[in-house]
Amino acid sequence: MLGLKPHFALSFTKKLLPFSDAASTDLPLAQLLRLSLFQISVGMATVLLLGTLNRVMIVELGVPATIVALMVAIPVLIAPFRAALGFKSDNYRSAIGWKRIPFIWFGSLWQMGGLAIMPFALIVLSGEQTIGPMWAGEVLAGLAFLMTGIGLHMTQTAGLALASDRAPEDKRPRVVALLYVMFLVGMGLSALVIGYLLRDFSNLRLIRVVQGAALFGFIINLIAMWRQESVNPMSKPERAAPYPLFKEAWRDFIIVSNNARLVLVVFIGTLAFNMQDVLLEPYGGQVLKLNVSETTLLTVAWAAGALMGLGIAAQRLNKGIDPSNLMNFGVLVGFVAFTCVIFASPILSVVLFFLGTFVIALCLRESSTLTL
Repeated sequence: MLGLKPHFALSFTKKLLPFSDAASTDLPLAQLLRLSLFQISVGMATVLLLGTLNRVMIVELGVPATIVALMVAIPVLIAPFRAALGFKSDNYRSAIGWKRIPFIWFGSLWQMGGLAIMPFALIVLSGEQTIGPMWAGEVLAGLAFLMTGIGLHMTQTAGLALASDRAPEDKRPRVVALLYVMFLVGMGLSALVIGYLLRDFSNLRLIRVVQGAALFGFIINLIAMWRQESVNPMSKPERAAPYPLFKEAWRDFIIVSNNARLVLVVFIGTLAFNMQDVLLEPYGGQVLKLNVSETTLLTVAWAAGALMGLGIAAQRLNKGIDPSNLMNFGVLVGFVAFTCVIFASPILSVVLFFLGTFVIALCLRESSTLTL
């Protein structure tokens, strides 16, 4: 009986942590979970940019929806440059040999700086300005969104690359899956906390919450990257060697069979499903009269749906089901999800609205996972 106890404990741990088998000798589970904290930070910043602040600008601060859409689009438009960021970190050379840590460090600084000035920029943008040019609000808000977007994309790209560097080749898919789950968990937990803190909205409370999030994100990023990359000094000749060109690496990737079509499908699918990011929280605030705390909970529903969609896709793939058929089914169910959101307005159904949001995320994650 005593001999069964270690086996029982191991089985219980694996059930409790579905991705515990992603750990390896080179990347133990404790270090992997600590490294995944950067995904919590990125998830929190995503909740603020695409959810809470989006709604606050339109409903509470009265900023025109066109300007809000432009501001929210800035971090999204930066996303395609992540390929160049990842390529740069792959070939980065430093005296101590670090490749990923400098990008995570500077990404954390950009993210913290952008969120730190964000609430003041939004208050100026809303018209509460006594001195300075009339365009100051737009410029400051655009700068804040740009800094935060650069920071979160730089941090996430370098963090994922660092995890892939440290994990053995056979464990990398599990490691990436675990990190993505942590990103969704970070979004869900951040939405709960931010929604609770903003239940009694005021400009002062907004400043405190956003700047507190900026500091918290910076701290957990420091914890995540502490001693995660080994020092491997490089000589001056090694650092002075010519850098490979990104355009050549991209050309080598895109000429491989089906890669171009894959990129196009991912682009169109992401464009179709992610246009709701700008609309859902303002829709809930203006049409269904939900407060800031309630609309922030939409992100919790979205994260839960995304986690379920990821799980369904993984289960179906393990059973050998044709990915194309299941992806097409996800797209069809997506039409039903958007219909739920549309009809939530005439019947004033908050439940239907949350259900539609949940299913949108489920279809998006299921379809994108199967495509990749």
